[in-house]
Amino acid sequence: MSQKDFLARLVAKLEDSGISYMISGSLGSSLHGEPRATNDIDLIITPTAAQLNTFVQSLSEDYYVSPETAQEAFRDQSVFNVIDYQTGWKADLIIRKNRAFSFEEFGRRISANILGVAVAVISPEDAILSKLEWSKESASELQFRDALGVAVVQWESLDKEYLRKWARELGVENLLETLLSNAEKLQLPE
Repeated sequence: MSQKDFLARLVAKLEDSGISYMISGSLGSSLHGEPRATNDIDLIITPTAAQLNTFVQSLSEDYYVSPETAQEAFRDQSVFNVIDYQTGWKADLIIRKNRAFSFEEFGRRISANILGVAVAVISPEDAILSKLEWSKESASELQFRDALGVAVVQWESLDKEYLRKWARELGVENLLETLLSNAEKLQLPE
């Protein structure tokens, strides 16, 4: 099974369970910016407890998933994993947080084609903001580079006012200003 097949099957199971989702993480930032290989798929999901239970039960013996960890993630607004036993493909399913930015980000998701699969995906601005938030929390240079790649590629169409508003809310305004300065310097002259 390819990563495309894994993604298609996972999205179908989410949709069959009535769970709204969006691709985020490296797949989301690669769509909008500089592509990079990744072995896992990050999805933000908004299930009810019953929908989550239906989804977990639908995974059967083909996937590793801990029902207890999924319920803990639901309760704590955190993450749980789904792993394909046969191939090792992994998905991190992130329960959407109950905060203004997370609701806004989820409401701005867009339709796209990733790995040949029609999916809902994070917007370019929100990919930048989420990567900056991860970069701040983990001191990860890779997360910053992913965000910079999106900013460089999407420079002309980026809603910089939106970015600055939410960067203040998320406490990443300094990182955003550094990123925007670097992205502007990397623009090709016309």
